[in-house]
Amino acid sequence: MDNLTHSLVGAVLGQAGLKRKTGLAMPALIIGANLPDVDAACFFWLEGTEHLAFRRGITHGPPALVLLPLVLAGILWAFDRWQEKRGTRPEGRLPVRFGWLFAMAFIGCLSHPFFDWLNVYGIRLLEPFSSQWFYGDTLFIIDPWIWALLSAAVWVSRRREKAGASYRWPAILGIVAMLGYIGWNWVTTEAAFVVYSINSKVPPIDKDGRFQSPEIPEAQRIAAPVPIWSGQRELILGEKNRYYVIPQGETQSPWTAKPITDKPCAWPDFEALRRSNSQLDAFLFWSRTPFLTRAADGSVILRDARFTDPRVGDRFSLALPDVKCEELPAP
Repeated sequence: MDNLTHSLVGAVLGQAGLKRKTGLAMPALIIGANLPDVDAACFFWLEGTEHLAFRRGITHGPPALVLLPLVLAGILWAFDRWQEKRGTRPEGRLPVRFGWLFAMAFIGCLSHPFFDWLNVYGIRLLEPFSSQWFYGDTLFIIDPWIWALLSAAVWVSRRREKAGASYRWPAILGIVAMLGYIGWNWVTTEAAFVVYSINSKVPPIDKDGRFQSPEIPEAQRIAAPVPIWSGQRELILGEKNRYYVIPQGETQSPWTAKPITDKPCAWPDFEALRRSNSQLDAFLFWSRTPFLTRAADGSVILRDARFTDPRVGDRFSLALPDVKCEELPAP
């Protein structure tokens, strides 16, 4: 998820009462909730699509979720001691207890992979022990409803705190509502496949007695959340290089599935090329639904069916000028 979501999660956890456990608990929770994204620094030394194979990996795995909070707790503890020596430590700050500081940073860090897992991009939860990708397919990577819900919970909680009233319950209710919203979205994802399965058993026939869509292989099935409209899903079905999409709001008529591209290319043997092309190797390691499309010069462009929106630009594509586009055989 985006870093605003991660920050709001850390803040609402603090307002729910965790910030009273130790001084500097709130920064430990908020910074901790963002800390696994330290892997974004890879943009300084990696080129092209190599970042796709690096991010959401080593800094999101079990060892990092212990070591990163430990480092953060150490820095915050040292900062508190430094302020105390300088005489600039705020009088109202609670005593800083290192054990609780580590626990707050750990809870914040632990929330991060959970929310990253919820979208279609994926996360390698077991890195470095396993490089398997995990996908929740539950929330779009930026969800304004989560923003609104958590912002309101934190705002009300802070207002009540300043007024001297009990402030924990607005935050706790915000957390419960957020979890309910996530659960509803998970059910929506699962229900999209149920509707598709029921309707696809009776594919319609046109006036000439022909099926209106080809038989769709289902080696891969994704119900991708769409921006803003949480109750809708875009279905992606098919197998490597032969994917079909059912646009949002059309799950009642799955036979309207359309090929992901109108300029398909056959899938070549990439094994040898992967060993000499780090960009290609990184893209295929990351890609969940790879397919090839024809470029203007007759070469191929490698894309992923999850990210075909023109608004994302070329960030999730790889041009292969030395690979000629061969016609994709009919299904």
